[in-house]
Amino acid sequence: MSKAVAMVAHDRMKTELAEWVVKNRLQFKDLRIVATGTTGKLLAEHAPELDITCLKSGPLGGDQQIGAMIAEGQLEALFFFQDPMTPQPHDSDIRALARLAQVYDIPMAGNPSTANYMITSPYFDNPELAPGADPVDHQFQDYLARKID
Repeated sequence: MSKAVAMVAHDRMKTELAEWVVKNRLQFKDLRIVATGTTGKLLAEHAPELDITCLKSGPLGGDQQIGAMIAEGQLEALFFFQDPMTPQPHDSDIRALARLAQVYDIPMAGNPSTANYMITSPYFDNPELAPGADPVDHQFQDYLARKID
């Protein structure tokens, strides 16, 4: 299975993400991109040569679908261009997605600057070399084995 990354963007950031992907398309040519519905549709229009799978729209469950993929170890990175100036009706879904990226030690870029650092890191092409690439189950053994009274 090819390496997969997720892409999500708030409405006011979708065009910026699509333009960023076009500019950096060579970094993604051998990757599978999983995206929330409307973001994925826009990405596919801008970069039809890339392997893009569209899930549901974020507010309709797409954020949670990506979160489940993170928890199952199916994604290696999350690019989530966020609009910090506009309230989001599905903010709890967004927080849950960001939390799962933290829990499962998945790199997450919230803006173009961070995304640029991520794709130029030697770890982007070789994630197994990353210092924190231990299986999550090992990190949370105490939690998983805790006794419930």
